[in-house]
Amino acid sequence: MMSRMMSRSSWAALTAVLVLLGQTSAALSSEKKYDEGATDSEILIGNIAAYSGPASNLGVIGKTHEAYFRKINDEGGINGRKIRLISYDDGYSPPKAIEQARKLVENDGVLLIFNSSGTPSNLAIQKYLNGKKVPQLFVASGSSRWNDPENFPWTMGWQPSFLLEGRAYARYLLDQKPDAKIAVLYQNDDLGKDYLRGLKDGLGAKATMIVAEESYEVSEPTIDTHIVKLKASGADVFIDVAQARFAAQAIRKISEIGWKPLHIVGSISASIGTVMQPAGFDKSQGIISVTYLKDSADSQWDNDEGMRKFNDFMAKYAPQLNRFDSVVVGSYGAAQAIVEVLRRCGDNLTRQNVMKQASSLSGFRTDVMLPGISANTTAADFVPIKQIHLMRIKDSGWELFGNLIDAAVAR
Repeated sequence: MMSRMMSRSSWAALTAVLVLLGQTSAALSSEKKYDEGATDSEILIGNIAAYSGPASNLGVIGKTHEAYFRKINDEGGINGRKIRLISYDDGYSPPKAIEQARKLVENDGVLLIFNSSGTPSNLAIQKYLNGKKVPQLFVASGSSRWNDPENFPWTMGWQPSFLLEGRAYARYLLDQKPDAKIAVLYQNDDLGKDYLRGLKDGLGAKATMIVAEESYEVSEPTIDTHIVKLKASGADVFIDVAQARFAAQAIRKISEIGWKPLHIVGSISASIGTVMQPAGFDKSQGIISVTYLKDSADSQWDNDEGMRKFNDFMAKYAPQLNRFDSVVVGSYGAAQAIVEVLRRCGDNLTRQNVMKQASSLSGFRTDVMLPGISANTTAADFVPIKQIHLMRIKDSGWELFGNLIDAAVAR
């Protein structure tokens, strides 16, 4: 009788121990995990933008993010945590970008660096951030260099690749103007060279259609002399891969000298508010570009739920910014994407988990993406958006035409 009672007693004790162990294990498994830059109350995000210098139009990227994160904080934050953004100016200068990246990581202790602008600046800080294992997430540049998870597992782009864009123009010209003579103006860095490589890849054996190439430096005050040289080549197609200020200059100069080529403008400068309108809509008619975004100046989106949310956000949180600026529209979408990634992280706000969640997007859409376009990533594919649509200027806005272009981007 005593041994039976002891057996029951021992069994009860063992059961209690197992229950306690189970509870302890569950508590440990749900324990909050933080890297530097995250706490119970805050997520610290870094950003580097060109608030000054030759590409100062990109400064609206950081301003849009600040406004959007303010909106998120007003709504309670992300899983109860408020976002604090620290954004520094690099003047579109790679050495300055390195200085600011070190400051964000080593002094400010950010969890990640998000949507920093410019191909040259991001290339300058890529090796440093990967060495520190700090996410360089949703880079505000379409360089193909952001899709190299094997060698740079902490760097991921956001927008469609410049390579894809260049190939899209090639495909269009081969179909619509197979005997074209093409002149190209491009920024003399990795940004411009990616566009040019994509164009040549797309043309393939017919790359001889390119009869003239002119590169420019961002430090040049004007690109007028380049335009005159390109006209002299006899080209009837002009592909303009230039930042906003230079793209507007090119539109005006072409009109001034009476050159009437088919004019293609890179998506980096396909902005109604900062390029086409300042250059003059009368001089911009028929210009072709590509986009993955809804045009905030297009009345077809007036009753679109996503664009209503964007316009409401602009009115309340960023009335000082130009809602017709495609850079602002794109930055709003990128901000929505990082908020989604951080929400998915839950209480595991480690840098490794941030990259894990960013590299497992499937069918994610922002308010401002065109219908049929979504962000999709895997551990082996760091290009979130692989779809674009051709468009042309008609009257005072962009008009979509053709079919959605969907293509994987080679590294």
